Amino acid sequence: MNKTLIIFLFSTVILILCKPVIAQTKDSTHLHISANQKIADSLSGQMDIIDLLNKTFNWHLTSKPDTLKLKPGKLFFALVPAIGYTLEGSWLANVSVNTSFYTSNPDSTNLSTINYGAQYDLNRQLIIPFVSSIWLKDNKINLLGDWRFYKYPSYTYGLGGNTLASSADLIDYSYIRFYQEILGHFSSFFYFGGGYNYDNHFNIKELGSNADFDLYNNGATKTISSGPILHFIYDSRSNINNPRDAFYGSISYRFNATYFGSTAPWQSLFVEAKKYIKLWSASPNVLALWSWNVFTLSGNPPYFDMPSNGWDIANNSGRGYIQGRFRGQNMLYDEAEYRFRILKNGLLGGVVFANAESVSQYPGNKFQYIDPGYGAGLRLKMNKYSDVNLCFDYGFGLMGSRGIFFNLGEVF
Repeated sequence: MNKTLIIFLFSTVILILCKPVIAQTKDSTHLHISANQKIADSLSGQMDIIDLLNKTFNWHLTSKPDTLKLKPGKLFFALVPAIGYTLEGSWLANVSVNTSFYTSNPDSTNLSTINYGAQYDLNRQLIIPFVSSIWLKDNKINLLGDWRFYKYPSYTYGLGGNTLASSADLIDYSYIRFYQEILGHFSSFFYFGGGYNYDNHFNIKELGSNADFDLYNNGATKTISSGPILHFIYDSRSNINNPRDAFYGSISYRFNATYFGSTAPWQSLFVEAKKYIKLWSASPNVLALWSWNVFTLSGNPPYFDMPSNGWDIANNSGRGYIQGRFRGQNMLYDEAEYRFRILKNGLLGGVVFANAESVSQYPGNKFQYIDPGYGAGLRLKMNKYSDVNLCFDYGFGLMGSRGIFFNLGEVF
């Protein structure tokens, strides 16, 4: 086992072993304080962008009665129309929406979220996502959905962790994703279930040349990965928009076969852990840790279905690098972020972060290179009830890589 793999596995094990302390903290808090009371206490003297607009322009964008009563079905919106810039898309027009709500009593049911919108940029990339996590009464059932359409001309750099920026190859393709899962509660914060994953990349056109892509893709203009997924999680987060004092652990197994419609058979294992630590009980600041690891167990995934930075479920891994900069059949990823308040009223906050990733070399499977990233950013409170922030980050990577990264809701 090489040194790179040992380093990443050690950090993941440490992260998982620290879980019980956090779970105990959340349990004891949840048992003694109602959700409405906790929200009321945490929002005392707090402000979001709606409060700022109301105060500045004497607007009345929200009704005053019952604003602290978290009634089932009450919707909390965070909407951001924006002109922005990304490394992969250049200048863009974007509308991002986060809708959060409770399906049942907030004292016993987690906050459900739906993220959706549309984005179009000067590189002719069109992105339409619809990502959901719905918690039913008393957290007995968790419904996870990830449906997307991409028209996505973008660059690829080949395989492995030591590729050069000069190897960039422009590939134009369209992409449909349909992931749907149902998880059932069986003990404490443990859930188990499964679902179906479908990835369809079509109208693939290579507009340049890259030796790794040419060899691996073998001229395919369409690839499909289709099959069932089994998923086991531990999740003590009551609000995934901005977790505090919580732990999330996930192990999932994906099985793709030709009789489900896959271009080729392959299997993979995903291991993920997220930990959120309040270093001081009286402080709102949080140290957040994330480990995301993907292993191909058998077969050869299609080129665009291999793990790559920026292609995790939230498209946020690898700040400091353009999306898809590093790609391989196996991937190890760790990140740490410190989140802190700048203004006492919570309207403005900040983060500093550092990450490291390693993808296996091809055609071998050794982890030989570590690609680090780091940076800092600002957080603007969009909705204090659902605790959704607008995130502006600037990240740095190796070989002069740098750029602006934008997100509605915390990066992880």
